[in-house]
Amino acid sequence: MEEQLKLLVALQDLDLMIKETQDTDTSSEMKQMGFKLEGVAELQAARAALAKRIKPQLLNRYERLSKSYGRAVVPVTSNLCLGCFVTLPTSYLSLNTKHALLQCENCGRILYFA
Repeated sequence: MEEQLKLLVALQDLDLMIKETQDTDTSSEMKQMGFKLEGVAELQAARAALAKRIKPQLLNRYERLSKSYGRAVVPVTSNLCLGCFVTLPTSYLSLNTKHALLQCENCGRILYFA
């Protein structure tokens, strides 16, 4: 997997963790289960540091997609985009290289092959 793609996946994970801690319903459930929700500032600092390592054009695309869909980077399994569940063209299999950043033709999400 390309370095930029790995960074995007990590950024998405951090964004989801931050979102869960800031959501009142989810955070109250997590507190009831015994999780401590401290360290949000550290998560946000790690997110900022990680975002600096991503190319600005790619980061902008990620931000737009995450606002629209929640998950901007999704895996492909059995030639199926797991964001919108549309079968991808067979030509995507030949494009599956470590250097290609692909996006779904249907939903536009950034794809990686699992």
